Amino acid sequence: MPFQRILKTLVEETPRAVGAILVDWEGEAVQEWCLCDPYEMRFIGAHKGIILARLKEMQGSAQVGAIEDVVVTASERHLIIGCIDDDYSLVMDVDRACPVALALHHFRAAVTRLKKEI
Repeated sequence: MPFQRILKTLVEETPRAVGAILVDWEGEAVQEWCLCDPYEMRFIGAHKGIILARLKEMQGSAQVGAIEDVVVTASERHLIIGCIDDDYSLVMDVDRACPVALALHHFRAAVTRLKKEI
């Protein structure tokens, strides 16, 4: 399946990546690739919808255009969430030691490849 190959490449090419998951509009896992318990990635993926919904509410009032991706930085990790289209999103979990710009570079390349497959 091309999704798994894209996610595997993303995780392997991004230093200190923990995992990545492709989720549908309901937060259901379509495919994941991770170096942790797959349940953990599915749990993170399921909750991305809440974050994106809140941000999309704000985008209308801020007049900044459509949200493409967002980085949430916690004490130990970065969580990158990005829209592939109206129905699918990509979520990546990366250790905080990885530079965000590098993680975003690989993440956005994966989004481009996923858009071609969907």
